[in-house]
Amino acid sequence: MTYIARDQWEQHYGDGKGWRQLGERERELLAEHAPVPDGGGRALDVGCGTGELAAHLAGVGYTVDAVDFSGSAIARAQEEHAGIEDVRWLRLDIERDDPALLHEEGYDLITLRLVYPFMRDRGRIVHGLGERLRDGSALVVITPVVENTPEERRGIALDEDEITLLCAGWETVERLDADGLAFLVLRGPCHLDTRAVEKRPTTGHALTGALAVVTDDAGRVLLGRTRRGMLELPGGKTTGPEDFAGAAVRELAEETGLVAERSDAHVVTMLVDDSHGVPRLTAVVRITAWTGSLANPEPKLFSRWEFYDLHALACVGDVFVPAARALDAVWPGVVPGLPPAASYPIAADQPPVPGEPAEATRLRLAMARTVIDGGWAPSEPVQAALRSVPRHRFVPEADLAAAYDGGDRAVVTRYDETGAAISSVSAAWLQADMTEHLCLKPGSIVFEAGSGGYNAELIAHVVGPDGRVVTVDIDPWVVRRTRRFLTEAGSGRVTVVEADAALGAPAPLVPRGGFDGSVITYNCWDVAPAWREQLAEGGRLVLPLEMGGYTRAVTFERRGQVLHARRFTHCGFVRDQGHQARTIPVVPLFDGGLTLRFEHGALTVGVGVAERAGLEEALRGPRHEVATGVTMGATRSYFGSLQLYAATTLPGFCRLVAHQDPEEGVTGIAKDRDAPAIVGDASLAYLIHVQTKDGDLPQDKEWEWVVHAYGEQGPALAERLAATVRAWDRHVRADDNDRHADPVLTVHPAGTPDDLLPAGDVLDKEHCRLVFRWPGRDVLLPRPVGRPGSGVVTEGV
Repeated sequence: MTYIARDQWEQHYGDGKGWRQLGERERELLAEHAPVPDGGGRALDVGCGTGELAAHLAGVGYTVDAVDFSGSAIARAQEEHAGIEDVRWLRLDIERDDPALLHEEGYDLITLRLVYPFMRDRGRIVHGLGERLRDGSALVVITPVVENTPEERRGIALDEDEITLLCAGWETVERLDADGLAFLVLRGPCHLDTRAVEKRPTTGHALTGALAVVTDDAGRVLLGRTRRGMLELPGGKTTGPEDFAGAAVRELAEETGLVAERSDAHVVTMLVDDSHGVPRLTAVVRITAWTGSLANPEPKLFSRWEFYDLHALACVGDVFVPAARALDAVWPGVVPGLPPAASYPIAADQPPVPGEPAEATRLRLAMARTVIDGGWAPSEPVQAALRSVPRHRFVPEADLAAAYDGGDRAVVTRYDETGAAISSVSAAWLQADMTEHLCLKPGSIVFEAGSGGYNAELIAHVVGPDGRVVTVDIDPWVVRRTRRFLTEAGSGRVTVVEADAALGAPAPLVPRGGFDGSVITYNCWDVAPAWREQLAEGGRLVLPLEMGGYTRAVTFERRGQVLHARRFTHCGFVRDQGHQARTIPVVPLFDGGLTLRFEHGALTVGVGVAERAGLEEALRGPRHEVATGVTMGATRSYFGSLQLYAATTLPGFCRLVAHQDPEEGVTGIAKDRDAPAIVGDASLAYLIHVQTKDGDLPQDKEWEWVVHAYGEQGPALAERLAATVRAWDRHVRADDNDRHADPVLTVHPAGTPDDLLPAGDVLDKEHCRLVFRWPGRDVLLPRPVGRPGSGVVTEGV
């Protein structure tokens, strides 16, 4: 008996039928290999049927979630075990339904008793259940095996190949016998690194073929498990004059039973490589619609077909090389570590492909609510965009929980050779905040520097059918990825360009009068002239601007040749890789144990070998301390405005960075942290916070800003730095950390004469001059900024 349809199961349990009763040996093995943790544990019984196993687990001390997709099974379980406490009986299809009902913090034990052979997408389900296990916990699969099952009932049993596949990727596997049933105890994350593999050598002189990329209504991709033990896409060789799209449609029907129209088959990429020295040309064909029921018409070639979550494609084991590359062609980045191949993307007129699980909708609405409740998306257009644009489809390598994290979490999508993030999808609240402050209207045309797809599509949703977005990125991989994701899930209102975004948009794409808004999505040390020149009068530019090493997303409004700051938001982004990429002057001390970083790119004193030696000698000497009298509590510790105030008002400002644990150094600065600092002649002073009050409750704790100084000029430097802290406290600080006073900031073209600048503190960049006017600060005339002294090395950022 191998039921497939849900109504068959409903009838089975409705007729009073059941399954093999839980045996004494099974109970003994559960007690031995899955004992209840001290203090109780939480278990998940998948496919609970009439609830015998769930009731047993509750009886030994587990709190149990017992799930089954059959309503008649759940009804019988509730009736037959009415007196059992600590069991939640849940009607849930573990393969198709939103798992919102399951316990968010995971389980100490998950059981699959007499249910695994009936699952369609076995690999996906086991991987997903493995992600729900707490550390050290176990997934227990109890199943009939072929050798102990009569031939006419072997559809409910597993053969040795299936058991081997089920056990692959787990850290530890124990196989035991429970009166003829296989009792499998699987521990550790179910993760088997994906590996692209070839088949046996071919005898042809060249190979041409087509692979069909098919997704279901949840956006999962169809893969077949071959008898060779690898995963493949539907597809095969072309025959005669058959075109590639036609071959993909034919092979899809022959191998899976699914039917697609030729008009729904789109060749999106041509792949060129070789198989054992034989040239191979493979067409990647995206199937956008299909009908029929999934089957396995070629059982000699395939053991089964399953739909896989995209984020799990990094750990599915062996995948046929062309299939792995085809998956990467449609969703760049989902299969890591692929061997190189020539790829020729085709600008096919492919429509968007729908499909997402119910869980994605729920999580997207929850993310939107978190952002809206935080005050980051007050307008209805931005709120609607957050609720509508499928963020997970622009980060397919991330699971849904990570994609829709509503907190301060970005999803990194690309790293450089050092492991540093160079491309990401930013935190949702920050994307919403930056979009809000563009103040866009329906029909607006917007420039985006730094691509990824999701942010551009958010903006496209806000500007509506008559608007459009031009997004530019320097990285060909990011551009290819962005184009594919926008094709799969976009509105068609975003144009993607491969270029250095610091040079602006290509002239033909710049609207007459300039862009209505521009947004930069990477850290900028400077403001590129093109961003101002291509912006309409009165238009807004939002960019993460570095000022003394501290980054704020600043909203500027263009008035003639001057940009006027309207808002500051704390943020952090990946760094510029293009024309404006910078190296930061640094001075290493104590063989790299400490570093002075001159983020402005300028020094007011020369720091050569002798000067470094003088600083090191000073740091070995006595320390001078000045308490500022400025305190903060545990819930008011975010004083980024103090750092920015110091960085833009103190001559000779730098940052002192510790690369060693505090007990190993002399500064008291935590490892890999930095402190605002100023330097003098063989002297320096820096600012740290010292705890002055402790208590059991957060409100009982307190810290004070204290200046540490070394060297002959240390006391004078300390007083200067302390005076800066006190001035900030009087004129800038607010009890509500979100309401610190911001400076009046204007950005002027480089070369603007001093007498044409407003009074204030001037920070010179290569392409612009920034003028800051802080509350309570005496009006200053523009002053020149010194240039780096000798002995300075540069550190790439």
